Amino acid sequence: MTAPVRGLIAGLATLTALAAGSPARAQTLASLPSSGLAASITGSARPIAAWTEFCERYASECAVDRSEAASITLTPAIWQTINTVNRRVNKAIHAVTDQDHWGVADRWDLAEDGQGDCEDFQLRKRALLADAGLPRRALRMTVVIDEKGEGHAVLTIITDRGDLVLDNKTSVVLPWRQTGYTFIKRESQDAVAWVGLGVAISPVTTANR
Repeated sequence: MTAPVRGLIAGLATLTALAAGSPARAQTLASLPSSGLAASITGSARPIAAWTEFCERYASECAVDRSEAASITLTPAIWQTINTVNRRVNKAIHAVTDQDHWGVADRWDLAEDGQGDCEDFQLRKRALLADAGLPRRALRMTVVIDEKGEGHAVLTIITDRGDLVLDNKTSVVLPWRQTGYTFIKRESQDAVAWVGLGVAISPVTTANR
């Protein structure tokens, strides 16, 4: 694990402790987003092949605990933690394609060496948010078509104020309908599987950094 990633984890722990210990302080740090809509699930979908291989290496990262909450009730402290993780991971990880990094077209990983492409950023964010106490079941890896017409991975956070998106292309956490992306599919909340989000055509990889 690189020094920037270690520093990120330490900084997050400090932030979480401060927010938990001082509700008034947390209230001053962030304003909650307006209520929005959740994306509609249209049925089952085929997983990305690199995700399946990732789950074989990191089974606990893909496991679904149905006793966990399926949605997060946003508070100022949680909202601040989400924004901080998004910004800090985007800053700490150096963007590099899987071809340059690993010599393959698509590989999902946790960016523990401080390098990665889109899905690696989001997997690291999810790991940190889960460590901070957010239910992993409400943190779903999602495949979209981006502004270039390419496959791209983001992290969807399912909340009582709608589905929010964490992205390595921006440090602004946006409602899913404000991203400009076409949403294809995401991890299921009920099984180690994927569900469709209304679009039939799916990218083979998420090799976009």
